[in-house]
Amino acid sequence: MKKMLSVVLALVMALSVFAMANAEPLTNYVDYQTQANEVEYWCIQHSQGAVDLNVLCNCIDGLLTNNANGELIGCVATDWFTDDGSVWTFKLRDNVKWVDCEGEYMADLTSADFLYGLEFVLNYHKNEAANTSMPIEMIKGAGDYYEYTKALPAEEAMALGIDKLVEMVGIAAPDDYTVVYTLIAPLGYFPTVATYSCLSPISPALLEEIGADGYRNVTFDTLWYNGPYYVSEFVDRSYKILTPNPLYYNPDDKLFESVTVQMVNSGAEAFLLYEAGEIDNVTLTQDNLKAIYDNPEDPFHDYLIEMRPTKYSYQFHLNYHQKDAEGNDYEPWNKAIANENFRLAWYYGIDLTDWLARTNFINPLSCENYTYTAKGVATMSDGRDYTDVVREKLGLDYDYTVYNRFDAEKAAAYVAAAKEELTAAGVELPVKASYWVKAGNQPAWDSAETLKQCIEANLGELVELEINTYVSSLAQEVRNPSLYSFVINGWGADFGDPVNFLGQETYGDDNAYYAQYYSKINEASDEKLIATYEEFTELVNKAKAINDDLDARYNAFADAEVYMIQHALIVPCYNNIEWQLSKINPYSTIYCAYGMMTYRYVNYDTNADGFTTAEIAAYKEAASAK
Repeated sequence: MKKMLSVVLALVMALSVFAMANAEPLTNYVDYQTQANEVEYWCIQHSQGAVDLNVLCNCIDGLLTNNANGELIGCVATDWFTDDGSVWTFKLRDNVKWVDCEGEYMADLTSADFLYGLEFVLNYHKNEAANTSMPIEMIKGAGDYYEYTKALPAEEAMALGIDKLVEMVGIAAPDDYTVVYTLIAPLGYFPTVATYSCLSPISPALLEEIGADGYRNVTFDTLWYNGPYYVSEFVDRSYKILTPNPLYYNPDDKLFESVTVQMVNSGAEAFLLYEAGEIDNVTLTQDNLKAIYDNPEDPFHDYLIEMRPTKYSYQFHLNYHQKDAEGNDYEPWNKAIANENFRLAWYYGIDLTDWLARTNFINPLSCENYTYTAKGVATMSDGRDYTDVVREKLGLDYDYTVYNRFDAEKAAAYVAAAKEELTAAGVELPVKASYWVKAGNQPAWDSAETLKQCIEANLGELVELEINTYVSSLAQEVRNPSLYSFVINGWGADFGDPVNFLGQETYGDDNAYYAQYYSKINEASDEKLIATYEEFTELVNKAKAINDDLDARYNAFADAEVYMIQHALIVPCYNNIEWQLSKINPYSTIYCAYGMMTYRYVNYDTNADGFTTAEIAAYKEAASAK
């Protein structure tokens, strides 16, 4: 039987290759994003959001990138090496140019550009602590330089060049095409950091032209580009056009003649555009997917493609310091979410099956997530994925396609305990939990309604979900004023180590992104909650200190992650495994569990007629066999 399946697979693959050879490729590619995912920052060193980096990874090239198998390959760097893991040398290309938004030559790129880039990242007054956690934790003297600039008057810090950086920090440019990083310890995974924005270059000529403040607030038409594309047109929440860089250094990369990113209001609108041939791929809504899947006569029935999982792991991020519209502390929620039994009722008491079906109604439970860190970020020496270790320590031995974390018996016990404790503390139940979606986005509203039913089905005695809408910016209108009870948000690894997940949640750390901007734990007042976070932080720091034994390091991080989950400081939610129609072969695009390169529009295999289910199944099988 196995031999017959192999023969069938070989035949399918052969037919697929034949079809590809005869298919008309795309020359101009039209992608899309929803308006809620519009670019917020054009400064790659300042941005920490996928909405920006998914575009900027095409525009600003750093040292390394990844290929379609997730392997590290050169970008601006042609070679990288180390003797003991504590000093890493990167040799650079000598033909990298900076161009403006019209593709005109502006300057040559040299090793000094990477020094200016790191100085900008580590200078508190220039970059406001964005993207500092990785260099501070890895590069010798980086934390000292950050604190040095933080203590300076703003005007003095803004005027700094790279002399003080070179004096204090483990970075050097011995010649125009060599960059050397000296680390705090032997870190074998450091090259994976070289794919990320914290080590991106800046042309000193651009800084001289627009200043550090101008660079942090740079726009597409004042930015300089050294990547495969530059942004030639941009209309906010409407569209952006990426045009091939005429001075791009790598002639071997296959580029489109243009890439247009069309901004749409919803997935339903995107489907209509795909039907009309106006965009070249579409992620299907639940309704669209079901209509096509259930109808063998539908013209798209044989073209349904189950997507590769994205690198993002999504969680319920709980707000421990919610405020009301007047800016006052919203005590009912703040007291409830500080209660561990309340959080554990949330962890065990929500059956997400119906909500997950809105993403993938064919295999909904394949999307459910059970760890905070995403799969593929780190691997044990015996070949096990790091997340397998976390699940083993949690006691989760399951077939991921059918397992459901929901446990009615445990949920009922935690609900009862939370009711008793919160009532005694004077909290009126059920408390209102504020959840926000973009105004006018009907699918998002419908999804929120389904989520409300999932939550209240077993937690209705504790919580009532209140769905609210924002106009244009979740960050500006909701997150910054802290008006939410929780968000469902995803994090993708910036490099290949668990610290860049768990390190985003530590207590009392300016550089911990989720702790600072989402959980607001540093503003919480409940002593028991803070003590729990401090214990979690101690476990993370203990793991971070292990650099000579990766298995020991990963086991220690797994202990911290298990502690986080068992105390429900966050609640794992889902992995994004959707279905789509596409003229792009997903197994030709960059695929990696870390970094920011997965939206890099290079070396795509395309078919102007669209790929069939059978063709992509063959490519998937071939990729799995590698």
